[in-house]
Amino acid sequence: MPLIAGRDLREASGMPVTGPKEFFQGILERESLRPDLNRAIRGTVAFMVPLCVALFGGIPVDLVFPCIAAHTIALVDVRGAYSLRLGLLLAMSAVLAIATALGVLGMESLPLAVLGCVLVSLAGGLWRHLSSEHGPGLAIGTGLMFLISLSPHTTRPDAIHPALGALAGGLFGVLLQVLGWPFHPQHPLRRTVAESWLALADLLDALAMEGEGRHEAIVHRQADLRTTLNQTQAVLAEANALPGKLPYHLERLNLAAARLTLRVIVLNTSLEAAMTRGASSSSAPLAAGFAPVLASLSNSARMVALAVVSRQASHLAAFEVRLARLENLLAVLRSQIRSRLGDDAAGGQLDDILRQIEEQLPALREALGATLDRASERGAFSLELFDLHTLTLRPLAASLNLRGRIDPALVRHTARMVVLVAAGVIVFKVLEIPHGYWLPFSMIVVLQPDFGSTRKRAAERMLGTLAGGIIASSVLWLHPPLGVLLAAVAVTIALFSYYVKRSYGIAVIFITLNVVLLLEAHQTVTLAITLERLGCTLAGGSLALIAALIFWPVWERQRFPEIMGKALGANLGYLREVVMRLEDGRPHDEELLQHRRTAESANSEVFSSLRRMTADPRSRRDGLEQAAALANGNQRVTNALSVVTVHLNDQRTRHPELLARFLGICTEGFGALQPGAAGLDAALASLEAFTLPEIDADHRDATRFREPWVYPQLARIVTELAAMLLAAKGRVP
Repeated sequence: MPLIAGRDLREASGMPVTGPKEFFQGILERESLRPDLNRAIRGTVAFMVPLCVALFGGIPVDLVFPCIAAHTIALVDVRGAYSLRLGLLLAMSAVLAIATALGVLGMESLPLAVLGCVLVSLAGGLWRHLSSEHGPGLAIGTGLMFLISLSPHTTRPDAIHPALGALAGGLFGVLLQVLGWPFHPQHPLRRTVAESWLALADLLDALAMEGEGRHEAIVHRQADLRTTLNQTQAVLAEANALPGKLPYHLERLNLAAARLTLRVIVLNTSLEAAMTRGASSSSAPLAAGFAPVLASLSNSARMVALAVVSRQASHLAAFEVRLARLENLLAVLRSQIRSRLGDDAAGGQLDDILRQIEEQLPALREALGATLDRASERGAFSLELFDLHTLTLRPLAASLNLRGRIDPALVRHTARMVVLVAAGVIVFKVLEIPHGYWLPFSMIVVLQPDFGSTRKRAAERMLGTLAGGIIASSVLWLHPPLGVLLAAVAVTIALFSYYVKRSYGIAVIFITLNVVLLLEAHQTVTLAITLERLGCTLAGGSLALIAALIFWPVWERQRFPEIMGKALGANLGYLREVVMRLEDGRPHDEELLQHRRTAESANSEVFSSLRRMTADPRSRRDGLEQAAALANGNQRVTNALSVVTVHLNDQRTRHPELLARFLGICTEGFGALQPGAAGLDAALASLEAFTLPEIDADHRDATRFREPWVYPQLARIVTELAAMLLAAKGRVP
C-alpha cells in the first residue's frame, strides 16, 4: 500500500507515526488516488435523492426509473476534456430513456416485448463496439431499464411516464457529475496522468517481489502500464487544443513516467543478465541493495500521483523529501556496483542505467512543479477547469471506435445475447413471474464475449446473490422502521458503487441487499421474493454459461495466433528501427519511441489473450504452454531491444556486415514464427550458427563505447528467438 504524505515526512525525519487522525487521513489520501471513493459518493447521492423525493415529495413517479438512471450515470468515470464528458453523459441519459420507452411499449404485448428485446440487445453490441470502456456498462444499464419497464406492476395510473422519469434521473446524474468539476481537487486530466504513475509504482512493486510468481507479476504489470500510458497519451492528445499550459505540463509529466518506465525495465533486464553471467558471490549482495531503491522509486511514483491530483503544497514537499532520499540511495548503489561487481561490462551497464535514472529526476521535479504552480497562483478555484465553452460532440465522436470492421467475437456475443434474452423475456412474460426480469437481466450481466469471463462473472453473481439473499432475509426478520431501512439502503448502494469495479463478487452481495431492502421500504417482503431473485439469478447465470459453452463459442486459442502474429510483426519492426540507428549512429527519437510503444502494446494484447485462454475449458487449452513460451520470449526480445535503445548514440557501427547478418536471421526467425509459415528448422539453424565476433580491443571500455553493452543484448535476442522457434515446433493451434 502507498504511504501517506504526512507519514512520509515523519518517517524521513525519524518522528513516530501515531494518532487516529493521521490514520484516517492516510486512508483518505490513498483513496483519493483511485476513483472508487468518489464514485461511491456520487452513486449514493444519485440514488438516494430521487428515492427520497419519490417517497416523501409527493411527486407521482415510479422511483425505480429515476433512481437507477441517476445511479447509472453517476457511476461513469469519464476522462478527458469536459466537452467529452458532458457529451457522453447526455448521450447515455438519452439512451436509457429510449430503452425505458421501448419497454413500456412492450409491457402489454409479447411480440413488441420480444422486438424491443432484440433491439436493445443489438444496441448493446453496438455500444460495446463503439466504446470498449463505457459500452459494456451502457449495455447493462439499458438492458436493466428496458426489462424493468416490461413489468406491469412497476407502473401507476397517475405516474409520470417511466421514460421521462428515467430521463430526469439521468439528467440529475449528469448534474452531479458537473457540480463536482469546479470544486473537485482533481482535474480530469490530472487523474489520468496520476494513473500512469500509479501503474509505474505497481510495476516497481512487482520488480521488488521474490518467489515463483515474480516473473508473471512483472509481465502483467508491464502490460497494464503500457495500456495505461497509451490511454493517457490518447486523452492528453485530445486536450492539446484546450486553453492554458496545463495540458502541456501534464503531457511532460506523463512523458517523464514513460521515460522512467523504459529505464526501470532496462535496469531489471540488465540486472538479471548480470546475475546470470556474474559470480553469485559478487552479484547476489547487489540484488539486496536494489530493494530499497525499488521501494523508494515506487513510493516516489505514488507521491507524484498524489501531488498532481491534490495540488497540495504538503504533497509536493513530501515528494521533495522522497526524491532526496532516492538520489542518495542511487548514489550509494552506484558506488557499490563499481566496487563490488567484478564484471566490468555488466557493472558499467548497470552504473550507466542508474545514472540515466538519476538524470531523469530533475526533469521529473520540474515537470511536477509546473503542474502545481498555477494552482497556487489562482487559489482554490482553478480557471483551467472551466473549458465548457465548446459544448460539441466532436470530441466524443473522436473518442469512438468508428471502424466498419466489427470483431467476430463481438458478433457472436451479440447473437447469443439476442437469443438468450429474448427467450428469458418470453419465459417471464408467459409465466407472469412478478420479478421475472431478474432472469434475462442475469443473462445480460453474466454473458461475456469469451467463455472464461462468462464463467467468472457467473460464479461471482450466483455466489454474491446467495450471500446477499441470506443476509437480507436475516435482517428483514427484524422488520426495521422506515428510517433504518433507508439508511441501510444508502449504505448498501454506497458499498455496491465502491466495489462494482474493484470486486464484482462483493458488489453483488450489496446490490442484492439493496434490492430486498428497497422493496421492503414500500411493501412487505417475504422469503418468497428472496428465493425468486435467487432462482432467477441462478437460472439466468446457468443458461448464460451453457450458451457461452455450446452456442457459437469463442475459444481464445482460435484468436491467439492472429494476436501473436501482430506482436511478432511489431517486434520485428522495432528491431529493424534499432538496427538502423546502430548502423547510422542515430540516437533515440520519436519514431523509435512509437515503434517501442507499438511493440509493448501488442505484447500487452498477447498476455490478455493468454489470461483469457487459461479460463477456457481444459479441453480448449491445447497449446497453452507453447503460447506462453512464445509470449514470454517475445516480451524478453522487446526488453532486450529497449536496453539497446538507451545506449544509442552518434557512433556508427564498425561492423555493418554483422548487423546485416543479425537483421537477416532475425527477420527469418520472426517470419517462421508467423501463423501458417514454414521454415522453422532453417530459421533455427541460422540462429544457432550465428556468432558475435570479439569486441575490438580498443572498444572494450564500457564507459566510452557501446559494444560491451549492445553485444550481450544482441546475443540474448538470438537466444530468445531460437527458444521461441523450438517452442513453436509444437505449433500453437
